[in-house]
Amino acid sequence: MSSFIHAARIASVLLLGVVAPAIAATGTADDYTQQIESWRAARVERLKAPGSWLSLVGLHWLAPGDNTVGSAADNRIVFAKGPAHLGIVTLAADGKVTLSLLPGTQASIDGKAATTAELIDDTQDNVDATNVKVGTIDFHLITRGGRKALRATDSEAETRTHFLGIDNFPIDPSWKITARWEPFAEPRTLDVPNVLGSVDKEPVTGHAVFERDGKSYSLTPIKDGGDPGLFFVLADATSGKLTYFGARFLKADAPKDGVVTLDFNKAYNPPCAFTPYATCPIAPPENRLKLAITAGEKKYRGGHP
Repeated sequence: MSSFIHAARIASVLLLGVVAPAIAATGTADDYTQQIESWRAARVERLKAPGSWLSLVGLHWLAPGDNTVGSAADNRIVFAKGPAHLGIVTLAADGKVTLSLLPGTQASIDGKAATTAELIDDTQDNVDATNVKVGTIDFHLITRGGRKALRATDSEAETRTHFLGIDNFPIDPSWKITARWEPFAEPRTLDVPNVLGSVDKEPVTGHAVFERDGKSYSLTPIKDGGDPGLFFVLADATSGKLTYFGARFLKADAPKDGVVTLDFNKAYNPPCAFTPYATCPIAPPENRLKLAITAGEKKYRGGHP
């Protein structure tokens, strides 16, 4: 295929994406509306499930050495509920973290009765973090910015049991946009800040370029675990007003034939929009658009923040 024909085909796809993106991709406008409504309903059900982000009740940073854990105030790490004195979590000089439960503690470690364990954090490829369960409380080890913490969830958390649902902009097919994928000549690193005040350096290989109201914009994706698709952390002119201030997230399929579909009707809130116990990325400067994206999820009316 000549480069001229290939370029012409890409141009045709991009033009179609501007004129009638959603209908071309999914059939009728009614079909597209139903697709987005189903996606949103599934999103709400995932949030309402036990162990979801709405279940978070604590983020407890470990100090070097022994950290006593329990619901009593004299512990170094005080859980929202559970046994007054649960046990000791030890952070060794080499970064190894171990748990020793007190005798008689009714708890399970990775679903089995145990009293001691080395805690594996959530950064290991293809290995789940060690999960400790005590009543309705679950906790596991996380590592962020070189620091280690216990993240606790409660299936009876008020943020879950009193979840107010998600407000969305009206479904608008014009916000399903076919973008041009432009790979970088050389791999780059994107500085992505987070709510903890640190910055993660994410390798990136290209960006998606699209047109809206006669102006050109670009978004640079980062990796999302082992997901082969694209993951965007973005902000726009609605951020901090109609939508969550730090960012919204958007996923897209991997580029195909030089194009990427950006469906902003599926732009969704990060966990930090619902709980103070998450550690979310904030949109990097490259992804802060001077454009009001009036599609996708609005700010959570549950009050955080």
